[in-house]
Amino acid sequence: MREIILDTETTGLDPLRGDRLVEIGCVEIYNRMPTGQTYHVYINPERDMPIDAFNVHGLSSEFLADKPVFADVVDSFLAFIGDAPLVIHNASFDAGFLNAELKRCARALLERDRLVDTLMLARRKHPGVSNRLDDLCSRYAIDNSKRTKHGALLDAELLAEVYIDLIGARQSQLVLASDSRENLARGPGEMPRRQRETALMPRLTDADVIAHREFVATLGDKPVWADYRA
Repeated sequence: MREIILDTETTGLDPLRGDRLVEIGCVEIYNRMPTGQTYHVYINPERDMPIDAFNVHGLSSEFLADKPVFADVVDSFLAFIGDAPLVIHNASFDAGFLNAELKRCARALLERDRLVDTLMLARRKHPGVSNRLDDLCSRYAIDNSKRTKHGALLDAELLAEVYIDLIGARQSQLVLASDSRENLARGPGEMPRRQRETALMPRLTDADVIAHREFVATLGDKPVWADYRA
């Protein structure tokens, strides 16, 4: 199953009061494993950058001045996410900004049922404690030392690691790997083998069998083939 881990940076907290997107970062995972495919873009918000927001992500108005507006990147963004579920930490925040931008471009809005909110998942699994992204990285021993400021792509990459641990997918992978190592340790004679419900039709003809026996007879009194004959 294809899923997209997504994060955004903005000029503030409320798209209904004029705050805009300034960065989108996406990481593709397939069957709960990162594929290496990412999507990342900086966006000109067409407005000033409040100091509080700048202190969070470090993206200035001057830096964003020559970046594309959302309408210029909407097609590439929608093409990348396709119809995959969107895994987002505090999904209502990011989806609210994305839908505000999509509405300006007269595009279909992101439906709520395709959103996977890792903040809600974390609160269910770890109730009564802080479940910020940094807290989850510490809890699952994920290196977030490069996260000196918020950044959409870096945060999406970290969230991908958190998500795999949060849903227990990494543990399942480790169990499968452990089982494989145990099977190898038993030796080839004890490897579990699946049996067909219906045996395959024999591919050797009677003539093939006779010809092989005649060939084995030419190999001397103790041919290796004799060890495999019924």
